[in-house]
Amino acid sequence: MAVQGTQTVNVNWRAMRQESMGQRILRRFLRHRLAVAGAVVIIILALVAILAPYVAGQDPYYQDYSAIKTPPSREHILGTDPLGRDVWARLVYATRVSLSVGLVAVMIYTLIGTILGALAGYYGGVVDTIIMRITDVFMCFPLLIIIITVVALVGASLYNIMAVIGLLAWPSICRLVRGQFLSLREQEFVTAARCVGVPGGRLILRHLLPNCVGPITVAATFGMAGAILTEASLSFLGLGVPPPQPSWGQMLTDAQKLTVLSRMPWLWVPPGIMIALTVLCVNFVGDGLRDALDPRMRID
Repeated sequence: MAVQGTQTVNVNWRAMRQESMGQRILRRFLRHRLAVAGAVVIIILALVAILAPYVAGQDPYYQDYSAIKTPPSREHILGTDPLGRDVWARLVYATRVSLSVGLVAVMIYTLIGTILGALAGYYGGVVDTIIMRITDVFMCFPLLIIIITVVALVGASLYNIMAVIGLLAWPSICRLVRGQFLSLREQEFVTAARCVGVPGGRLILRHLLPNCVGPITVAATFGMAGAILTEASLSFLGLGVPPPQPSWGQMLTDAQKLTVLSRMPWLWVPPGIMIALTVLCVNFVGDGLRDALDPRMRID
């Protein structure tokens, strides 16, 4: 009975410790005011993207030829573009494109990078050499140039952009996870698990990988901002989502004309602000997560 009582106390103490760790991480994040503000903005943008038909108020594809290039008014709060389409409606629907590309592309390359980095860091030797040489080859060329080339070959579409970014941007995550595994595999708990016969796959999934969640989460957050900028760059160059589907980068293409830059700021200022605001808020959230998940941070 005494042993059972001790086990119960240990289980309760462990549960309290896990709960306090979560509270500690939340407290650290909430202390980062810019990160909290960024998280609020990202949540609002996500709600706008989900509720786009209700928020936009108008059809983003409808062309009103009687109101071409009109400035902001009651009927069109952000004016209309050269085809008479409502800029506000297109701005709202473009939020779906940017957030979906950022989220899906990051999920794809985080998964690929985590798997390859875990295999390279845990097994080492020939496996590590092969994976790292492939990673070096991918990192020898500018990522944006490779993405532009591949998109030009396979065709511009929303799904192609997600796939191309996801399949080409994994080397940074791979190197991060490999470094974490090289450090963790020398720890005593890994040696103890090997001594009791824990299989390699279970050791990776149950013991090593959970200790890498923090760095991977932070890297994925910053990667989302990069994916959004990449999609906007591709759309600006005409290699993004095909028209008439709205995209923030595509809306900026009108800013190439001097008359638009000087006389029609409602065509390019709103999408430019949305790109800058979204990327800035995602980076703020990444900073907050990095500070919250860093065990070296001191808590008052």
